[in-house]
Amino acid sequence: MTMSGDSVSSEAEGVRVTAQDLLQADPGRLRLAVVAGGNGADIAIEDTIMNRPGLALTGFWEDFAPRRVQLIGNAERAYLASLPPDTRAARFGALFEHGARICIFTNGHAPSEAEIAQARRHGGVLLATPLLTRDFARDATFILEELAAPRIALYGTMVEVRGLGVLLEGAPGLGKSETALGLIKRGCALVADDLTCLRKDMATNMIFGSASASTAHYMEIRGIGIIHVPSMFGVDAVRGEKRLHLVITFRHLDEIRDEVDRTGQTRLTRNILGVEIPNAVIPVSEGRDLVNLVETAAQQRKLIDEGHDSVEQLSQRLKRRADRRRAEIE
Repeated sequence: MTMSGDSVSSEAEGVRVTAQDLLQADPGRLRLAVVAGGNGADIAIEDTIMNRPGLALTGFWEDFAPRRVQLIGNAERAYLASLPPDTRAARFGALFEHGARICIFTNGHAPSEAEIAQARRHGGVLLATPLLTRDFARDATFILEELAAPRIALYGTMVEVRGLGVLLEGAPGLGKSETALGLIKRGCALVADDLTCLRKDMATNMIFGSASASTAHYMEIRGIGIIHVPSMFGVDAVRGEKRLHLVITFRHLDEIRDEVDRTGQTRLTRNILGVEIPNAVIPVSEGRDLVNLVETAAQQRKLIDEGHDSVEQLSQRLKRRADRRRAEIE
């Protein structure tokens, strides 16, 4: 059974990544510089994979990938250098005529004046980096996948409990932050309080959660105020990012008294960015130990993921016992 949440605060469907985003993402790592077309830095990067346009430069355009960033490395540079100047400029300009928008020169290579003129003529962007082509392609692809990942922000507190990422959600005042605080004092770690930023890793189809940059490592506790978790409990009490394994929904017992699943046979999930995440609903009432219940729910989830299903095991035990009794009667 899938539950849909109404606690979404913001969505990021169709994330648009531009050349400017790539320039600013990790300057010390990619070491990119704008050579030409700085005014077109808002050009969208539509594919996270880099393209080596060696065949295209020879005039073979079948399966050319213009939506990708074009890398001009040693091989491409050597081939262009072997051509007469007019032919070289025309071949390079043909990349833009066939739809390319962004070209990056690697290995410390710099475009010629004619190549810069071609880029400007077609409204393209030229960038350069001293990195080796393979190193730049690896790092840039990783960064682009991070930038382009679908994202969403949910109201809720996320903690790491026994190695699992657990998101606590529910109406205000039900004790999410206080429960997280109790878990931290038991050796668990805070990921985010009150608002959790979630992203989908497209390669693994997993959801990862983190805090916003402005509130990371801080918690708001009613009656106490704002606390800085690492200062109070040590650096091991916080996590920067964690995979989401379980969503726990707090609800008033009076609201769901007739819906409570006492055996755990009903398996709920929450659909987050197209990924089904296991969901447990915990009734909240006076005197219930939410810290203990959340910790137990996480441990139960861990056992299920490892193939130990208590409900199924008990069901099989009862079935075997019934079969033995039936055989004795017969």
